[in-house]
Amino acid sequence: MRILSGVQPSGKLHIGNYFGAIAQFVELQHKGEGLYFIADLHALTTIRDAAKLRELVHDVALNYLALGLDPAKAILFRQSDIPEVTELAWVLSTVTPMGLLERAHSYKDKTAKGISADHGLFAYPVLMAADILIYHSDVVPVGKDQKQHVEITRDIAVKFNQTYCPGFDPATGEGGVLKLPKPMILDDAAVVPGTDGQKMSKSYGNTIDLFGPEKEIRKRIMSVKTDSTALEAPKNPDTCNVFALLKLFASPQELKEIRAQYERGGTGYGDFKKRLADYFFARFGEARKRYDSLAQDPSYVEKVLSEGATRAREIAIRLTDQVRNATGLR
Repeated sequence: MRILSGVQPSGKLHIGNYFGAIAQFVELQHKGEGLYFIADLHALTTIRDAAKLRELVHDVALNYLALGLDPAKAILFRQSDIPEVTELAWVLSTVTPMGLLERAHSYKDKTAKGISADHGLFAYPVLMAADILIYHSDVVPVGKDQKQHVEITRDIAVKFNQTYCPGFDPATGEGGVLKLPKPMILDDAAVVPGTDGQKMSKSYGNTIDLFGPEKEIRKRIMSVKTDSTALEAPKNPDTCNVFALLKLFASPQELKEIRAQYERGGTGYGDFKKRLADYFFARFGEARKRYDSLAQDPSYVEKVLSEGATRAREIAIRLTDQVRNATGLR
């Protein structure tokens, strides 16, 4: 089973990234052939600072390696190191209906937030489809809210196969050049609240970074939004952002005890936040040490990305040759 996923280097990775995706990716590397790319081409829609982009790409690689991704088991690489992916994106764009792109949730959401509707943003799903299809991916792990990305990829693959592969059967997916990938819905992927109670996101500025300075992380945790319930009064854990974060770290027994503390009263939100900070550093302490160690050896990180690109490109070239033959480019 070939598993494909990517992460955009648009900012420092945070606990929402970890519990929402990275933890599952690290586990999946033991269950199939994993390809994990750093989507620097996608990042060009929002990052227009060359030095910043290089820094963020390197940092994402550091994050993945520190959190347990094993380059001997999984392939970690930069998207832009595979030139074939942009060639495939162009070929796919020639068969992709405009209406399909206009219906993309990500495009509608971002333009609704005032983000400029340039071609890169509009054509984002086509490049994403190329990312997935060029490696003959079997499954793409996504959260429920990202399922449409894989559905669009399948639609584009069907359109290409129907156009260029006379023996293609859309009912079975057989007889085409492009494999129809399936979404792997990460049911256990957590929706992590940010410090303001909204979904944790770099765009909201409400994140708790994984590898930031300890003092800053504790400050961010202590800033998590709570209500004004008095210290001595009972509190509702099910409406509390701090408790929602504690659920990510505490064992079932510990969580039962914490819930009882909430409902009993006599404990302030500040105490619960301090406990959350202790859990954070207990969970990520070893990873933070690995991060600091890897940060001292940038040549190793670059070596991992370079070797990963070589392995990924071997797969991409084979698919590109098939696409070129099917379309008449060769």
